[in-house]
Amino acid sequence: NVTIREENSIAALEVMSRFAINPKWLIYLPPTMSPSKTSILDEYLEFPTEAFDYYRAAGINKVVCQEKHMGSRAVVIVGKNEEVISRVFGIKDEGIGTIYTRTGRAFFNEKETEQALLHRLNIALTDSGFYDTFETDWVCLDTELMPWSAKAQALLQSQYAAVGTAATNALVDVMDALRQLAERDPRGKELLESYAERQKEVNQFTKAYQQYCWPVNSLDDYKLAPFHILAAEGKVFTSENHEWHMEQIAKICATDPAVLLATPYRIVDLDNEASIKEATDWWLSLTGDGGEGMVVKSYNFIEKNSKGLIQPAVKIRGKEYLRIIYGPEYTAEENLVRLKLRGLNAKRGLALREFALGMEGLQRFTDKEPLRRVHQCVFGVLAMESEPVDPRL
Repeated sequence: NVTIREENSIAALEVMSRFAINPKWLIYLPPTMSPSKTSILDEYLEFPTEAFDYYRAAGINKVVCQEKHMGSRAVVIVGKNEEVISRVFGIKDEGIGTIYTRTGRAFFNEKETEQALLHRLNIALTDSGFYDTFETDWVCLDTELMPWSAKAQALLQSQYAAVGTAATNALVDVMDALRQLAERDPRGKELLESYAERQKEVNQFTKAYQQYCWPVNSLDDYKLAPFHILAAEGKVFTSENHEWHMEQIAKICATDPAVLLATPYRIVDLDNEASIKEATDWWLSLTGDGGEGMVVKSYNFIEKNSKGLIQPAVKIRGKEYLRIIYGPEYTAEENLVRLKLRGLNAKRGLALREFALGMEGLQRFTDKEPLRRVHQCVFGVLAMESEPVDPRL
């Protein structure tokens, strides 16, 4: 059983009533995800070792590592045609599907863009044989949609770009003044070096967020990366392992690689040091090239031990990506020491409860239970998001 606070339920109902898409679409909202424990390495806040240790301690010896895309989480529902949507969801004249955010809002402001992307996906599902193989005429997918700037432009401009620009402009004058001081007073050299390091960190901060943005002039400028096949006619795919999900999704993406992106992944044997090292090196390579990081998941979709449900996924974010989250100077020794004291219990508890609610809601929908029963779970996930948890986690 999952208990939801009354005040959180009220907040969720308010959001759904005012901002969400047609509630008949809302059969699932994705859960939050916890990061790994902080790294024992001095220069890293997060590192793969702690994620592998978590799963090994939980009795799991095989995990899947997936590249973490820096986009926006998107739930995608698509049917073969509008007649299917009318039959399954009771919705008419809204196209062959929908794409919505993790809070139930329409992903695109322009319906034409949404439907054009869904038509491309629909053709890929048909050409790859997905509909025939799984005897379905609709599917719900958990995805990441890029670029990040397509959905978060306002956030980028008001928060990240504003910080980067202000810091860069301010430091130019400061550095000029300190150079003049250093020429007259040797003690000014140390101060100059300190601010030169700050300037370097600000430049790294600006570079970190800029690489997740690119102009979108046509449909081919979007990239849709599915990573879970959630549900289809009469079934929820939680009984299939994550490698199976990746393989099936790769078949779909192969038919339209211009828009659909098959997520790179690695299978890791936690009893094999060479396998662990290969995955760690892969993470270092991804993050070294500016990538966000990776997500480590238990090989099976759902895992339990004597203590209950195990975290379905743990994220390990790269050093430079975390600069966006914690600020340009987070890597300074005094800041890292403080940040490593962060607590994860509340975040992990939320992640488990939201995951359980999400899967239960999908099961109720495919079992053709009344929509109000499905929405108990969906609204519950959104209500949980009102819990006071550090948003940087």
